Amino acid sequence: MSGVRELARAKVNLSLHVTGRRPDGYHMLDSLVVFAELGDLVEVEPSSTLSLTLDGPFAPDLAADADNLVLQAARALKPGGTAAIRLHKSLPVASGIGGGSADAAAALRALAQLWSMDAPTAAQAAKLGADVP
Repeated sequence: MSGVRELARAKVNLSLHVTGRRPDGYHMLDSLVVFAELGDLVEVEPSSTLSLTLDGPFAPDLAADADNLVLQAARALKPGGTAAIRLHKSLPVASGIGGGSADAAAALRALAQLWSMDAPTAAQAAKLGADVP
């Protein structure tokens, strides 16, 4: 089987208002967003192990360790699943444009396709972060 590619589009907040706080500590928001044609690129292909390779202009600002949301997404979708994952990091880290969440969502979509699985529900994706769904 060949690999799967997914664009992790940047999110631009046109307006954002904090309207309160939920009992779980998350803020309640009213937001208007658009998604750019720019983003990071997630590529997955079959492998005998689970691995993450980072490249691109903002790759040095990330680590391919257990805290990486892309690896967390893979492990959440299919514990014990294996794939070679490549994240081409074109979006700046911690810039407020949804890069990490978009990367996790793109990884979920790509891996679900690679592993012939249904995509996770919004509630399952939200366990990785509020913006992932």
